[in-house]
Amino acid sequence: MGTFIQIAAALCVLLSSTRCELLKAIPQRDLEWWERGIIYQIYPRSFKDSDGDGVGDLKGIVEKVGYLAKLGIKAVWISPIFKSPMADFGYDIADYRAIEQIFGTMQDLENLKDLLHENGLKLILDFVPNHTSDEHEWFKKSVSRQEPYTDYYVWQDAKVVNGRMFPPNNWLSDFGGSAWTWNEDRQQYFLHQFHPKQPDLNYRNPLVVQEMKDVLTFWMDRGVDGFRMDAVMTIFEDELLRDNPRSNNPDALPTDQQYLNPIYSRDQPETYDVIKEFRKLLDDYSAKTNTVRFMATEAYSNITQTMKYYGTEDEPGAHFTFNFLFITSLSQQSSARDFKRIIELWYSNLPIGKWSNWVIGNHDQRRVASRYGIDMLDGLHMMQMVLPGTSVSYMGDEIGMEDTFIRWDQTLDPPALNAGPERYLRFTRDPARTPFQWGTCTSGGFSKNKKTWLPVNPRYWTHNLETEKRNKRSHFKNYQKLVALKEAPVIQFGNLKVYALTKWVLVITRSLPGHPTIIVIANLGTEFENTANLSSIAKLPETIKLNICSVNCAYVPGIMLYTDKIHLRPKAAMVCSTQSGSSRQVNDIYADILSDFPEE
Repeated sequence: MGTFIQIAAALCVLLSSTRCELLKAIPQRDLEWWERGIIYQIYPRSFKDSDGDGVGDLKGIVEKVGYLAKLGIKAVWISPIFKSPMADFGYDIADYRAIEQIFGTMQDLENLKDLLHENGLKLILDFVPNHTSDEHEWFKKSVSRQEPYTDYYVWQDAKVVNGRMFPPNNWLSDFGGSAWTWNEDRQQYFLHQFHPKQPDLNYRNPLVVQEMKDVLTFWMDRGVDGFRMDAVMTIFEDELLRDNPRSNNPDALPTDQQYLNPIYSRDQPETYDVIKEFRKLLDDYSAKTNTVRFMATEAYSNITQTMKYYGTEDEPGAHFTFNFLFITSLSQQSSARDFKRIIELWYSNLPIGKWSNWVIGNHDQRRVASRYGIDMLDGLHMMQMVLPGTSVSYMGDEIGMEDTFIRWDQTLDPPALNAGPERYLRFTRDPARTPFQWGTCTSGGFSKNKKTWLPVNPRYWTHNLETEKRNKRSHFKNYQKLVALKEAPVIQFGNLKVYALTKWVLVITRSLPGHPTIIVIANLGTEFENTANLSSIAKLPETIKLNICSVNCAYVPGIMLYTDKIHLRPKAAMVCSTQSGSSRQVNDIYADILSDFPEE
């Protein structure tokens, strides 16, 4: 498969054509659970509050398992729920083997896991390998140099210049300022690539690696199906602690992480080796239990470094590493050729035999409906769900939730607070983390409490799950149809072609012998396209059937369209099919799921 991808991508670059067979059909086989559909991310503080304290919890997720099951997803990924002082809302872990009381108890997690499994869903936990909380027992013992914990963290003596002490090098934290903090008790600096209360573990110490393997085993023994590995690019640092060079980013202040190019503090060669060790642990456990344990890695790295997290055929790494290209490399201003180029970039670099994925939103980024505009949401979901590989969804994107404006006096996110009132909007992650909008009652149905940890979006009165289910056309109903379409063999195994039909019209086709060809057509521009002409696309018939259309589309599903004159409103998108072959009709593929969410 990979050979075909590389050859096809090379031809694309050489010919600069408007169309390209980017991916040949994949041999059909029984897919693993993590390959078959959608992984749904839950930010637990904001999903559902069961006890009225204004913060979401595990029992709240239990209340909504029925919703998740009917949605048609395959797995639930939950952001950290481990014991934590919440300096970074759970990503600062004080005990990897205990549940933070604000979220509930170990029994609550057991109940959730069992209920998810009963409903055919898998449970993925967020694992934070790079750092702990400074309140972790390991760190406390490391400060006092108690063996074997003395070198569990990255400690370094001060640099002394003219009698004054300075940090060991110029590295900067993602949260702003130096990545080094002085510890008075130990009389050394410790490294923290994020919050000062998140000291970096020392992976050059084999005892640390074993500790983390033991934690993974602890959770697999309790029935957890997989892990999302947080911020893996920072696990190792340059052993010589060399200064990072300037990035020459004109928008970055000297205290901003973006001021430097982190070539010595990220994506070090040893990082890929430890990811392979984690994968071997999971594979050995999977073989022993005859149940696949899954691992995905998060790294905002360049395409070459990102692909290294997959490992090799002989020494596999992550089952997949998150594909953030729709977040980092495309925007509202991107043309059809830009989208085509980015899609080709991913598949042309994908290692042989590895599985793809597409991510368009998460808890660290502005919501997709706000980044691209709500009118583009359906089109982006169509692309995400039709492109080969697993789709990863962030809670609330299925109903078109948008960023909530968070005033300075409401701000809680550490990087935003560190930036100050004049610059906090550039760094804050709070707007994408506000509570799920379930309905029109108190706090949008998220909590019985009028006061929630972050304010509910004021649009919850008119924009929520209930209204999305009632509306004849809605982002939610389109999302349901796309989730169901993901089950079609043509989407799971078919070949891929991408066309920049005009500057703003993008076309994606998936085809497989004996099955209807699926066609996504999207107008990325603000101009009305009177006659988008698909007749130049080989093997398309004179007419195609419209199966799914965005809420701003000029048509209604079920009609036949002439391929040489398709009208596209600005930002409108649609999924069509040739409706030929011997397989089930595309409309029938999602009929059963739609019946679970009747119009009200």
